[in-house]
Amino acid sequence: MNAPGLIDQLNDAAQRAGLVAIGVAAVEPFADTREVLETRKAEGLHGGMAFTYRDPERSTDPARILAGARSLVVGAFPYSAGAVNDPSFDGPAGRVARYAITDHYASLRSALDEVATVLEDAGHRTRVVLDDNALVDRAAAQRAGLGWFGHNANLLVPGYGSWVVLGSIVTDADLAQSEPVPDGCGTCRRCLDGCPTGAIIAPGVVDARRCLAWLVQAEGTFPMEFREALGDRIYGCDECQEVCPPARRSPQAKETIHSPTSWVDLLWVLDADDDELLSQLGRWYIPRRDPRYLRRNALLALGNTADPHSADVRSEIERFVVSTAGDEMLQEHAQWALRRLDERMQAQV
Repeated sequence: MNAPGLIDQLNDAAQRAGLVAIGVAAVEPFADTREVLETRKAEGLHGGMAFTYRDPERSTDPARILAGARSLVVGAFPYSAGAVNDPSFDGPAGRVARYAITDHYASLRSALDEVATVLEDAGHRTRVVLDDNALVDRAAAQRAGLGWFGHNANLLVPGYGSWVVLGSIVTDADLAQSEPVPDGCGTCRRCLDGCPTGAIIAPGVVDARRCLAWLVQAEGTFPMEFREALGDRIYGCDECQEVCPPARRSPQAKETIHSPTSWVDLLWVLDADDDELLSQLGRWYIPRRDPRYLRRNALLALGNTADPHSADVRSEIERFVVSTAGDEMLQEHAQWALRRLDERMQAQV
């Protein structure tokens, strides 16, 4: 096993790179996690999500990533989570989840690369893995002592809550493992009670078929029963983090976010061509890289939040109905948006 001095070097590099937590885990398969993935997939709770559900045997076995792997070095990179600035444009706006406002994974990868360099300089092989089907990031982070599994199924890092993105370095270095972090949720159920659709069906268990963060990414028709709950969201949902006490106490939650990408102009989404949408929003997960799903989400947000008296909004949606003749999915969502505007107008009378 490597000398403690190497661990100190890794910790120093992690701190310089901006990571707020780092730990070491064994590379043995995550057998319990595999069982959970397979059970929830069989029960349909994955909602068609692929990611680590696609091949649980692979995603729960870190040793498959690097021949001769001995350890996982896992890191957490923080992102801002406070109040968001108002839109910088006039007209209806779609809200973007905080993790997607900028490419935090690029910052995480850069930080992990710096830590991996320390290992490589010491003669070890490495591979950085993040936001990838190949590894269950949260399970790796929990085993590496970065935090505990919250009732909202996120990893909660002491002092930072869940406002972090996670990634790992798979290495052939034989490093001392970190101590686990005990559960800190206790009897709290604010995330269960605060979820807009009741998607957290038990502590730590999310039904993706009800989760707005997944539904905006899922293929096909957006479920009718959750359309109003979507509100002004066009990508992601932060609700279960916003009500979480450890997350609310984190330093990121006190930082106001000033970013032009906190909001998306919903009428622009309807009017822009495919190439323009993908150039601006293509780093998001979009099913089959099909911009129609961005337009689908924008139509629902318009119906929920646009001024129901606005002639510009109505004419734009009506024009969209005509321009998408033959596209059954978009036609149906556009017609729903018009009906929803009518309902909201009548409710104001």
